[in-house]
Amino acid sequence: MKDVIRFILNTTYDELPEAVVQDAVRALVDTLGVGMSAVQTELSRIIGTHAQVMFGGQAAQIWPEGKTASAAGAALANGMTIDALDAHDGHKLTKGHVGCGVIPSGIALAQAEGLADAREFLTLVVIGYEIGTRAGIALHRSACDYHTSGAWVALAAAAMGARILGLDETRAREALGIAEYHGPRSQMMRAIDAPTMVKDGSGWGAMAGVSAAYLARDGFTGAPAISVEAQDLSDIWSDIGAHWYIQDQYIKLYPVCRWAQPAAEAVMALQRDHGFGIEEITSIRIESFHEAKRLNAMPTTTEQAQYSLPFSVGAALVAGTIGVDEVMAPGLGDADILRLAHLVQIEETDAFNNAFPARRFAQAWIGLVDGQTLTSEATEARGDPEDRVGHDVIREKFLRLTEPVMGSTKARDLLSSIEELANGGDLNSMIAKLSYNAKLQDAGTARVSADISQ
Repeated sequence: MKDVIRFILNTTYDELPEAVVQDAVRALVDTLGVGMSAVQTELSRIIGTHAQVMFGGQAAQIWPEGKTASAAGAALANGMTIDALDAHDGHKLTKGHVGCGVIPSGIALAQAEGLADAREFLTLVVIGYEIGTRAGIALHRSACDYHTSGAWVALAAAAMGARILGLDETRAREALGIAEYHGPRSQMMRAIDAPTMVKDGSGWGAMAGVSAAYLARDGFTGAPAISVEAQDLSDIWSDIGAHWYIQDQYIKLYPVCRWAQPAAEAVMALQRDHGFGIEEITSIRIESFHEAKRLNAMPTTTEQAQYSLPFSVGAALVAGTIGVDEVMAPGLGDADILRLAHLVQIEETDAFNNAFPARRFAQAWIGLVDGQTLTSEATEARGDPEDRVGHDVIREKFLRLTEPVMGSTKARDLLSSIEELANGGDLNSMIAKLSYNAKLQDAGTARVSADISQ
C-alpha cells in the first residue's frame, strides 16, 4: 500500500517514459474530442443544469457554456457528458473505461486548485489511469458482481485529488478508502439490458472520488480500500511505476459499445470485399460472446442505439461506418438501418465466450437475395492496444467529432492546445477552450471568473 501511495504523491514528470507522456496526450485528444461532441446530447444538458444547481460554486467550468460548479460538480457533469457518447477509450480487463472519469476530474481539480503547470497536469492524468485501471482489474477479481466503471474511477479521482491537494500519506490512504466505499457499485449488465442515461457510472465515480480527496483533507476517515490493500490482490499493484496501463487502453472508432464493434467491423469487411448493396441483404447472423448478445435493444433513444448490436450492424452497413448522426436522431429514424437491424440474429459461442474479456470476437454471415451466404473471418474491433492506431487516426477522429459542433477554427485551436501540453503549453488556455460558448473575463486565470455567462 505504501508503494502505491508514494507513487501517487511522489512520481515526477521526469520519471515518466516519453511514450507514456505521449499516451497521456493521446488520451486527452481522444477523450476531450468525445466530450466536445457529446455536449449536444440531452444527457449532457440535463446533468449540466443539475450540477450547477445541486453542486453550486465557481471552482470549475461545466462544458461548453462555462456554467460553474464545485470541483466535484464539474467532474460529475463533464464526466457524464463524455460518457453520453460511447466513443471514449477503455481497457479490456476492466471491461470499462477510466479516461472518461480521470480527465474531467483532473481538469476540475486543476481549475479549483489553481494548477497551471501543464507537465504536472499530464503527470496527474498518468497517475489517474494507473490507479483507475489497476483498481478496476482488482475489483473484477474480488467482487462477485460486474460493476460499472464509476466504481474504480472513484479511486483514480481520489488519487489525483490527494496529489493536487498535497495530502500526506495517511490522508491519501483515507481518500482512497472513502472513494472506494462511496464509489458507485452499480451493476453494469442492468444498463446493458435496459440502456438509459445512467450509462457506465463514470461521472458519479468522478464526483465521489473528487469529494473523497477533499473530505480526507478535512480529516474525514474512510474504510480501507480493499481493491488496493488486500493481500491477495497485491500482484496487481506490484509493478506500479514499471508497467504503464495507460499504454494498454484501446481506442474506439465508433460511438457504440465496444462489444458491438467486432460485429460491425465484420459486416463492413464483407461489404467492402463483395460490394453488395443493402437492398440485396435478406438475412444477417452474428456469432459473438455472451455479453455482446445482451446488446439486443431496438432503439428509440441514443442510449439504446449505443448499446444495440443489431442497430450498430445496420448502421455500419448503411453508412459504411458508425458516426454521431447514426446514433442520434437522423439514424434513429432511418428506415434502412432499422430494416437491417431487425434482420440480425445473435448467437454466442463457447470459443468467443472463453476468449472474453481479453479478446472480443464476432463472425458474420450475410444472406443475399441471389441465394449466396457470405461469411466473414472471426473479427476484432480496430484500435486494440495490440494493434494500435496512429495518432493521425485519433486526430482525424477528434476533428470529425468536434468540427460539426464547435466549428473548424475552434476545434483545431483546441486540438493544438492539447498537443502542446507536453511541450509546456498553456494549460489554463486549453481548459478555457473547452467552454467554447463561455464569455470569460480572463481565459488565462486558473480559477473560473465570477462573470462567466450562465
